[in-house]
Amino acid sequence: MVLVCLAQHGEAVPEEVDPRRPLSDRGREEVERVARLLAAAGFRPRRILHSTKLRARQTAEILARHLRPESVEEVEGLEPNADPRPWAERLRGVGEDVVVVGHLPHLARLAGLLLAGREDADLVRFRYGGVFCLERGEDGRWRLAWAVTPEVAAPC
Repeated sequence: MVLVCLAQHGEAVPEEVDPRRPLSDRGREEVERVARLLAAAGFRPRRILHSTKLRARQTAEILARHLRPESVEEVEGLEPNADPRPWAERLRGVGEDVVVVGHLPHLARLAGLLLAGREDADLVRFRYGGVFCLERGEDGRWRLAWAVTPEVAAPC
């Protein structure tokens, strides 16, 4: 089985504060918590792919420090309003566990396409810094395998 994990970038500072929108302190801390929990659970994706935006790259870098993938790559087509159909096709053919770090509404539309065949299905409630993992079965169908949000990863 192949896992494709859709991760929304961590919370970013407002555009008025910094137009590049880097992660906020809270955003960094929440992604760190999620990454530590995933690493402790033994999750080791082969690749982490992220959008061209700074907040997605910073999120991918934090995940990579903990998950130690073979590669971290910046890719096109993961921007907030990008068409999710090319990525749905690309992910249908992936043969390795991968994390895709992106933005809303793109990730929600992509999840809808993979899980229900419809962009507007609205099946996953994404959360800043959250990772939602889909599993492709031998029948080629995608199912939600698990999810980790900053709240789940909060220290006890």
